[in-house]
Formats: sequence, C-alpha cells, structure tokens
Amino acid sequence: MAKKTKTESETQETESGFNVKTFFDDTKEELGKVVWPSRQQLISESAAVLLMVVLSATLIYLVDGLFVWVSKQVF
Repeated sequence: MAKKTKTESETQETESGFNVKTFFDDTKEELGKVVWPSRQQLISESAAVLLMVVLSATLIYLVDGLFVWVSKQVF
C-alpha cells in the first residue's frame, strides 16, 4: 500500500491544528448545501415563533400573578 505524501496545506494544518483558508473553504461549501426557506415560509414561520413567544410570556405572567396572589393570601 502506497503512502500518501502530505501537501503543504495538510502539513500546516496538522502542525497548527487550524487552517483559516480550509475553514473558510469548508464553510462556503457547507453554506452551499443549505436549503434556504422561501419568503412565504420565512414569514409564516416567523409569525408562528412570535405567536408562541407571546403565548408563553402570557402564560408565565398569569402563573406569576397567581403565585403572587397565593403568597399574599398565605402571608
């Protein structure tokens, strides 16, 4: 089995542990694989997230109010 010879970039990467050029090349390659949402999908999913945040905040507010009322009754 033939041994591979290390190129200069592979040698630099293994010596320092991090190669900036390789990092950006790999990042660009991975971003090319991303399936970006359509405008309509982005709007509808953003609206769903905002609705859930408002509902969660309202529920927390109401439960907090309940605990305040119960603590005033007890103390």
